[in-house]
Amino acid sequence: MAQVAVFDMSGKEVGKVDLSDAIFGVEVNEHLLHKAVTTQLANSRQGTQKAKTRSEVSGGGKKPWRQKGTGHARQGSTRAPQWKGGGVVFAPVPRDYSLKMNKKEKRIAMKSALTSRVSDQKLIVLDSLKLDEIKTKRFAEIMKNLGLDKALVVLNDLNTNVIRSAKNIPDVKTTQTNTLNVYDILKYQTVVLTRDSLQTIEEVYA
Repeated sequence: MAQVAVFDMSGKEVGKVDLSDAIFGVEVNEHLLHKAVTTQLANSRQGTQKAKTRSEVSGGGKKPWRQKGTGHARQGSTRAPQWKGGGVVFAPVPRDYSLKMNKKEKRIAMKSALTSRVSDQKLIVLDSLKLDEIKTKRFAEIMKNLGLDKALVVLNDLNTNVIRSAKNIPDVKTTQTNTLNVYDILKYQTVVLTRDSLQTIEEVYA
């Protein structure tokens, strides 16, 4: 069973906590990690690009000149692709880029991501993380006390003071346990959990 140190907001070690091997000590499945990341990135695409084909462009119903005898190439419409204002050849249309993963794959990918952070010693547990007011400077001090630059801070609930205090700090993101995802875990250098969020994660993924 893996064991990590617990720190307070001043950066002082105040104890240790045991991590569940069923979540933080599994075999890392790189295939499902890759699948989870590509699925999330694909699902975030809007796919709303659109251009009109020659059948959708207005006008151009009349043949611009007679078929023969003008010296020009034959033309059937002024809305053909080679004309200014004409339609686009193979125009892009709205598309659904979304991919799917089943629940079992998602759970394995999440456990693999969390395990990778523990094995790389990039997971920190805080005794608590609470601020009396919205203060970016105070949150930056906490990150400095912990020696962190690029971090994902996982909260157990919607702590507005903490979230808004961290909002303007580059390379720091806050999230809740119910919105935690594989992409963010792998993207940020260190994952910071509170005791409450750690307990919730172990209950959800047990």
